[in-house]
Amino acid sequence: MSQSRERGDGARRPAPPPKEADDRQVTAVITAGWAIAFVVVLVVRQSLPAGDRWWVWTCAFGLAMGLFGLWYVPFLKNRRARLAARRDQPSGLSEVSGASGAGSAAPAPSFPESSGVFADDASAAGPDSGYVSRESGSNTVSSTETPGRSTKS
Repeated sequence: MSQSRERGDGARRPAPPPKEADDRQVTAVITAGWAIAFVVVLVVRQSLPAGDRWWVWTCAFGLAMGLFGLWYVPFLKNRRARLAARRDQPSGLSEVSGASGAGSAAPAPSFPESSGVFADDASAAGPDSGYVSRESGSNTVSSTETPGRSTKS
């Protein structure tokens, strides 16, 4: 008997929320697979052709990365949870400035223009910005700006 997602009145039920996998369990299963493969390859190592013995190192590396993953996944999840909690907490700075930001917003930088082109000196973005113009006055087009065409004659 097939189940329909439609109810008697013709309306559809909402889709269920997506399921999230247990990352630690997935990592453990994959690591166990590498461990089994490593043992099998070690057992048949002598019967493998010399050119195929790299499988031993592949399985060993897969096992090592799986063990690293078993350590790292909980660390990563805990760190992401801490960052999300910190992001959700209101900070004192955002409450002081408010939504309007009247009087507290920094003025927008002004860029001096010369004939519609930014000025060549470093003061174009402010004295302490570290901006250095690469404008040389050349009309040569970079090959990255025009794919497939070279700037060499």
